[in-house]
Formats: sequence, structure tokens, C-alpha cells
Amino acid sequence: MTKRSKSRGTPKPTTEALKGWQQIAAFLGEPASVVQRWASEGGMPLRRQGRYVETTPDELNAWLGKESGKPVHVATDDTDLTAELKRGLSFIRNEKPSKRPKKKARS
Repeated sequence: MTKRSKSRGTPKPTTEALKGWQQIAAFLGEPASVVQRWASEGGMPLRRQGRYVETTPDELNAWLGKESGKPVHVATDDTDLTAELKRGLSFIRNEKPSKRPKKKARS
């Protein structure tokens, strides 16, 4: 007798919309007032529906990367932290040496 998978149907998308200032702020790890200020300064990918706002984690990650000039990915509960660490180390190794702080010689 073979075992059947309990999950039937399509897999749940990983880019569910973040709805409202509180969810967006929680995702970014900042207070809602800071996120609202960033949005008012322009550039943050938001869709306004009446007095409500929404966006997706992928849109915010792309926006954060564009704003900082470096690749950015906000870790969630589903994030493989080992893969993210490898990605970050790879980025640092490939970065130009002139941008890295120089190590001090030990005495």
C-alpha cells in the first residue's frame, strides 16, 4: 500500500500580498509611521485601494535592493537561512576590494 500526499491541489504562492500598513511594517521590521513616511517620499511599490494599501514581499525586496544599491532579501519564516548565508558570502567575496574596510594588523 502506497502513501498519498496529504496536500492536494496547487502549492500556496510565496508572494502573498501584504495588506495594510501593519503587515508591511512587520515585514520590513520598522514601525508603521516609518513605513508611511518612506511611502510618502515616493518610490515604494504600493497599490492604493481606497484608504488601504498593499504590496508583495517580492516587490519590497526589489525596492530595498534598488534603494540600497546592494542585493537585499528580507528573511521570512520560510526562508532557507543557509542558502541566504551562502548568497551573502558569495556577494561579499565578489565585491570590489576597495569597498571593504581594511583589516588592522595585530600587534
